Amino acid sequence: MMTGWYPHVRGHRTLWHLLRPDEPNLLRYLKQAGYQVQWFGKNDLLSQDSFAGSADVAERRGKGVFGKPAYPVDDPRYYSFLFDAYEGPLEEHGDYACVQAGIDFLRSKPKEPFILYLPLVFPHCPYSAPAHWHNAVDLEDLPPLRPAGLPNRPDFHSLIRRYRRLDELDEGEHEALMRKIQAVYLGMTGFIDELLGRLLNTLEDAGLAGSTTVSFFSDHGDYAGDYGLVEKWPSACEDIITRVPLVVRTPGGKAGHVVDEPVELFDIMATTLEQAEHRSAAYALRPQLRRPASGRPATRNASPTRRAATRATSPTASKACLRATSLRATKPTSITPKAHSSKTIPTASVAWSPCAPRRIATSSGPRGYANCTICKQTLRNCIIYGATRPTAPYSSRWRVRCCAGWCRQATSPPSTQIRAG
Repeated sequence: MMTGWYPHVRGHRTLWHLLRPDEPNLLRYLKQAGYQVQWFGKNDLLSQDSFAGSADVAERRGKGVFGKPAYPVDDPRYYSFLFDAYEGPLEEHGDYACVQAGIDFLRSKPKEPFILYLPLVFPHCPYSAPAHWHNAVDLEDLPPLRPAGLPNRPDFHSLIRRYRRLDELDEGEHEALMRKIQAVYLGMTGFIDELLGRLLNTLEDAGLAGSTTVSFFSDHGDYAGDYGLVEKWPSACEDIITRVPLVVRTPGGKAGHVVDEPVELFDIMATTLEQAEHRSAAYALRPQLRRPASGRPATRNASPTRRAATRATSPTASKACLRATSLRATKPTSITPKAHSSKTIPTASVAWSPCAPRRIATSSGPRGYANCTICKQTLRNCIIYGATRPTAPYSSRWRVRCCAGWCRQATSPPSTQIRAG
């Protein structure tokens, strides 16, 4: 979201390895462009060395966010993450206090432009909310949860149940516990809805709603009782983990419409910086925020190439699409590499994606040219990762990224020649 990169690009795999000053950073770009940057909330983003150039104010308010564990440590339910309700003063709750700090900033008639960044904790395990929201959802009103023990599920489903000691509960205890966890999780979500509403009302009252874009999103979901599981898992791909909210209200945007095509959190970077010089592998979502007057869903790129390419849904259609539209309005049948090109990358056979073309920036690797194995046209601005061979198990392969923006593992038959340029 803040870099336009996937986390693995620079090895950011844990919260002990945060963004360093030399890496892309949305807040820093905006601050350098003259934005006042106010940050109230947790820090899962920046290393200490990155704060000075990225935020004018960065604080975490409040004195706590959760209650106490609901069960003693020797009870198998202890590791379910179900806690009692938060009983402290609401004004001292961490998420409430951070949003209140943001509201106070908006009421201070801040000089524009500004960015208000509010990274909150909720909804997140442990499962606990201020009392009103902790008990807001009646267990009888909950629909059935996704059942545990379904066939053909990943091995980590059973692993989670074992290391959380959930497999020690009888069926009735387990079902009751999972439903209570789901109810509390929904209550935590309701608490965040309340805080978002207060923030939007403040924007209206301060006269800032007409000039301010609001983006509301989450980094991941939670099992919260579904499949008989709690928390999350790094490689989990169920919708309840990956299909997180992304709600945007922006001046000139179309209210009330839903975008059906997949988007990703790192698209927020490109959306925010669409007019800047920064380039990334992410998409800008501006077309989705401005639905056409015709009522047809907005596409990611209004060009004929993009529209035609996105209609290709089968290998046959993709082949015809690429041949018909190519990658440019006037396409050459061949492109001679620049005269100064001297380094030759090993030949590669690449199955190019039917996705429409776009230029991709990378922190390393030469740019080059390649002939598409489908339409035989020469593709420009390809990115070839790996001037040296990557590590096993791909020690004999080159990682090639085509103009379409999808990474492919390229083997080495002589059907396609790629030259650095």
